[in-house]
Amino acid sequence: MQRVSGLLSWTLSRVLWLSGLSESGAARQPRIMEEKALEVYDLIRTIRDPEKPSTLEELEVVSESCVEVQEINEEEYLVIIRFTPTVPHCSLATLIGLCLRVKLQRCLPFKHKLEIYISEGTHSTEEDINKQINDKERVAAAMENPNLREIVEQCVLEPD
Repeated sequence: MQRVSGLLSWTLSRVLWLSGLSESGAARQPRIMEEKALEVYDLIRTIRDPEKPSTLEELEVVSESCVEVQEINEEEYLVIIRFTPTVPHCSLATLIGLCLRVKLQRCLPFKHKLEIYISEGTHSTEEDINKQINDKERVAAAMENPNLREIVEQCVLEPD
């Protein structure tokens, strides 16, 4: 009986290990958060700059390290993005933040809360811009402007 119990225990642990379920939640969580962060980065890296024919990745406005994902609960995640404008007085930083928000709201396949910030110390009015791009009413009002909406649409359009 002891031998059967041992064999059953070994078989069960092997099945769990092969399925990835044997990892504890704490051990599995960092890997899941890294995968989600890469998923987010893959979506935002192709966003085009509003005034240059380059992507945010090419201009180093976003990088893998600028994306952080935290678990809120089993089904929802907090996505934090810290982007770096190309110059400290970039007049389009708010528009870039808006493009990031629109793209992720449309494309992220998991339930999320989104926070977007300018990297600390990289813009002369970062505090004001951070408030604007994280205020739902201001974002909604901006997207009602047809000219602004058209610019955002061109920036978030997937490349062929």
